[in-house]
Amino acid sequence: MRRLVELQHLLGPAVLVVVTALVGTIVSSSTETYFIDALVKVAIVVGLYVFIGNSGVLSFGQISFVALGAWTAGVLSVPRSEKPAIMPNLAHALAERTTGNLTSLAAAALVGGACAFVVGVPLMRLSGLAAGIATFAVLEITHNLLRYQERIGPGLNTFSSVPETTDLRQAALGALLAVVIAYAYARSRFGRLLRATREDSAAARAVGASVYRQRLLAFTLSGLVAGLAGGLYVHLLPLNTEAVYLDLTFITLAMLVVGGATSLWGAVVGALAVSALDSYLAIAENGTTILGHPVDLPAGTRVIVVGTLMALVLILRPTGITGGREFRIWPRAT
Repeated sequence: MRRLVELQHLLGPAVLVVVTALVGTIVSSSTETYFIDALVKVAIVVGLYVFIGNSGVLSFGQISFVALGAWTAGVLSVPRSEKPAIMPNLAHALAERTTGNLTSLAAAALVGGACAFVVGVPLMRLSGLAAGIATFAVLEITHNLLRYQERIGPGLNTFSSVPETTDLRQAALGALLAVVIAYAYARSRFGRLLRATREDSAAARAVGASVYRQRLLAFTLSGLVAGLAGGLYVHLLPLNTEAVYLDLTFITLAMLVVGGATSLWGAVVGALAVSALDSYLAIAENGTTILGHPVDLPAGTRVIVVGTLMALVLILRPTGITGGREFRIWPRAT
């Protein structure tokens, strides 16, 4: 019975992802893109949850690994014959190599995880404001590296000729994989130890838990999931460095906060709810109608609305709309 009770913590988010994908199949082709984007955002936010939710340490750097994953998958999957025109200064080893979709996604995940480990080795000893500033520095460094270093990508230009393989099915599978990884980690001994350090680090140390090692493991796993999500993202839309920078950092953190940062259910609910709101506002900024009445919002409205929503949630319900609790139908086992 206990295993069944805990399994519902996985089934709730997984069913929500599947339902979103199924609804996406019955809408118009122009609207389908919003559902795919929402599922990719689920993978990104779940990656944030793996570290931020379990450790309680705010990180602004996870989108760095999304960007690195996107660049890895993008560079590897652009056809070899088109690379000289798009990326003339690309390193020879990258210019001469082209891989398939699944290989590029696997490489994106590995690069995201490896870079997170390298970055985490010195940074995971920090907490509080120092950790936030240091991870923001990682975001800035990564952004400028990808923006100006044309040996590893298109630089200032937008990625083009990347095969658009992230459809509803692949986005849903990617989101489900992220959910399963996050669930397995949270239920593992390592996840429980990390949450123990979040609740009372002194008591956790007293029973032999290494705060540093547990944070480093979660940070690396978070980077792996973020890298995979970045690979899905670049196979969905033509990206440039600005698309995986401050705006994406803000919106994904808002999704995690609004949903409930300390639960997997909250991460998925927040990602889908804020994605729906953000997508509608994006449409409204270009002009739409509600019950026959025209609606034409000024540019930038969605950023203001999402920011206001996040502030209200932090003030009125700091644990998010899910209360920071996992999905549950059956009562807790005794």
